[in-house]
Amino acid sequence: MEYVYAALILNESGEEINEDNVTAVLEAAGVDVEESRVKALVAALEDVDIEEAVETAAAAPAPASGGAAGGADEADADEDEGDADEAEEEADEGDADEEEDEEASGEGLGNLFG
Repeated sequence: MEYVYAALILNESGEEINEDNVTAVLEAAGVDVEESRVKALVAALEDVDIEEAVETAAAAPAPASGGAAGGADEADADEDEGDADEAEEEADEGDADEEEDEEASGEGLGNLFG
């Protein structure tokens, strides 16, 4: 993540995102820089409009817990919500079963301390 943050800092300050600048930002932050990762980042960002990418990411709704980030259509979103509801119901049932087991067996923190 530090590498991406370095690129964002350079973009925000109006500096060119190149290997030397990314390396300088990372070294200033005390990061042990891997040259291959810097090269890969610079190459990956070569044709990317960072401002547009940030705006798109900020405008996208946050994914539901466990959901895929970005690109999901409404049908997938509805399925994810249904899956989350089912998981929540199962968790609630499991909690109730555990409480019954604790009460039935006499185990619990209260019994440990009298």
